Amino acid sequence: MGVVVTDAEVTLADVLSLRMAVADPLADGARLILRRRGTGEERRVTLEASGGRTRDASVAVSLEPLDLGPGRWDAYLDQNGVRVRIQSIDPGFSLDRLDAYALGRRTLAYRAYRTRNGFLALKIEPAQPVADVRAVWFREGRFEVTGLLAYTGLDDDDQHRHATLALRHNSPSHNSPSHNSPGHNSPGHNSSHRSDPGQGDPGHGDRGHIDPAATVRVAATVQGVRFHAALSLCDVLAATPDSQGSWEPYLEVDGVDHALPLGARLDDVEGKRRRVHYPHALVDGVPIRPSFTPGDELLLEVGA
Repeated sequence: MGVVVTDAEVTLADVLSLRMAVADPLADGARLILRRRGTGEERRVTLEASGGRTRDASVAVSLEPLDLGPGRWDAYLDQNGVRVRIQSIDPGFSLDRLDAYALGRRTLAYRAYRTRNGFLALKIEPAQPVADVRAVWFREGRFEVTGLLAYTGLDDDDQHRHATLALRHNSPSHNSPSHNSPGHNSPGHNSSHRSDPGQGDPGHGDRGHIDPAATVRVAATVQGVRFHAALSLCDVLAATPDSQGSWEPYLEVDGVDHALPLGARLDDVEGKRRRVHYPHALVDGVPIRPSFTPGDELLLEVGA
C-alpha cells in the first residue's frame, strides 16, 4: 500500500488539508495516525472512503480537537490492517501561507512539513506574539531591522500604529560595573535615550543580569503588521558598560498588550545562532554584530 502526499497545508482554521496519491483507494475504516516522536503517543482519525477506482484522495482533519501537544508528529496511514508511513513530495513551506497563518492570535502553531527522509510530519509549538525579523543590516552607522508582527491578531491593513524599538542590556556577568556612571549617557544623540529604572521589565526571558535602567529606545514605524526600525550604533556603544555585552531588542506597539521580542521563527531555518552569521560593524574600534540566541531571538552583541 503506497501513499504519497502531493500537497499539505494547515489552514487558517487549523485544519490539516492533504492531497494524496494512493496505490489503493481509501476504504471504509482507513485511518490517519499521528505519532509523537519521543513518547510514541498517538492520535487516530477515521477517514472517509475515496470510493471507486480513483488513485487520488483529499483529506481534511481538524487538529484542535485532537489535543496534540508541542513537538513533532509523524503521519501514517492505516488501511486493511496495514500501517505505512506517509511519504511527501510537498516541501511544506510557503512564506506567504505562513505569513497569513501568523496573522491570527494563537496559543499553538501547527505546521505540515516534509522530513529530511521525505515523509509527512507536523511541527507543533507554542505561539506567542512576536516581531518576526525579515531583514537586518547596518547602514550609515545605524542598525536597521524590518519584519512582521506575528500572532498579535492585528489586521494587515494600512493603519499606522505608534511603536517603539527598545534594546535592553544583558550584562556578560552578574558582577558587571554599575550602569549609572556618567560615561554611559549619550546626550549628544536625540534619536534614542535610556529609560529610567521605573519602567521595569518588558517581559523578555531573563538571560543573565539585566539592568532595567540600561535600555536604548527609539521610535519605530508600524503599518498594519509590518514594522521598520533604525537606531544609531553610537547610542548603543555609549550605553554599553565597558563596551562589552549584548542587547535584546523588543518592540512596543499600541494595541498589543505586551512587548514583542524580535525573533525569527516563522521560516524553516532552525538554530540560527549556528547557521546565520552577519558581518560586524566597527564603532570607535569596537565591533558590534547582530546574532541570534539559541531560541532564535535577535541580539546585538557589542565587543564580541
